[in-house]
Amino acid sequence: MTSLDQTTPRVAATCAQAFIKAALLTQGLANEGADQVAKLMTEADMQGSDGHGIIRLPQYIKRLRSAGMNPRPIMRIVEDRPATAVVDGDNGMGHLVVSHAVDIAIGKARECGVAWVGTRNSNHAGPASLYVRRALEHDMLALYFAVGNANHLPPWGGMDMLLSTNPIAAAIPGAAEPPVVLDMATTVAAYGKVKARAKAGREMPVGWMIDRQGQPLTDPTRSEDGFLLPIGDHKGYGLALVFGLLAGTLNGAAMGRNVVDFNADHVTPTNTGQTIIMVDLAAFGDVDAFKARVDQLERDIRDSERLPGVDRIWLPGEQSHAKRGAYAAAGYPISTGLLGELDQLAADLGIAPLEIEGSRR
Repeated sequence: MTSLDQTTPRVAATCAQAFIKAALLTQGLANEGADQVAKLMTEADMQGSDGHGIIRLPQYIKRLRSAGMNPRPIMRIVEDRPATAVVDGDNGMGHLVVSHAVDIAIGKARECGVAWVGTRNSNHAGPASLYVRRALEHDMLALYFAVGNANHLPPWGGMDMLLSTNPIAAAIPGAAEPPVVLDMATTVAAYGKVKARAKAGREMPVGWMIDRQGQPLTDPTRSEDGFLLPIGDHKGYGLALVFGLLAGTLNGAAMGRNVVDFNADHVTPTNTGQTIIMVDLAAFGDVDAFKARVDQLERDIRDSERLPGVDRIWLPGEQSHAKRGAYAAAGYPISTGLLGELDQLAADLGIAPLEIEGSRR
């Protein structure tokens, strides 16, 4: 964790949530739906997932204005068995559709021990960790797969971008120790991080993208000239393919050439697919004993011998956990480029501008 830059504009969670909700209400979302989406988008920024938080609001508004998303979806279960279901999201905002799928999965897992729920006709839903973390409130663990909302990854050795970042997330509770929460794209960097770099006017590190001649691409404003690189070379390509099959193809959602680039197309429904798997810990034995074993493993890893110059060994989710605490006290940072875009959005929608901590504009 790096120290907080005191010169960067910062936003309090309450102000961000109120601003997002006000913007969404202008597009016809019901009060409860707008509140739920605003909370999840703010939670994304508060844990450091800045490629999936308020930065996405102008994009969502464009799709809602263009009828590319349904502000008041009627979500329904189209396939249903005791431990499985498929939810048709009626082209609603992904945050609402996936949250509904999670609720169903929790109920089924409580009855059956394990539940697998997929979505179709959904949309971009923000960081996967938001949804697997819900398991922690119910003494459950969770896995999540999704098809990304634009293809930025070719098959290994190819040039046609037929795959997306297709993320995986997992949340596993401990007792005294923080939960283990993994949230990762199958590419070295998620495309949302590229967008965040472009808004902030910062170059990308070598290794995130290459151009069509195979050379490193570090200018995020030229991202359309190349493609993202998979983690672990051909292994990341294989994971992206499999996760897409599980979250997209299995659910009757878009995959491969059928994926709509929602960065460029604000009108066409994306038919995004996601899959949530819930596991009731009690189905596998004593819950407290399991959590104690997780705690011990976390301590063993954290206390293990470190390489020279390494101050700390982090477990998945710990840095996001630390950011939540830091940002709760000081607000989360926002780039001046994004702030200017949000000011223009507020003027267009006729709502109050986003309130900044200390009025640092």
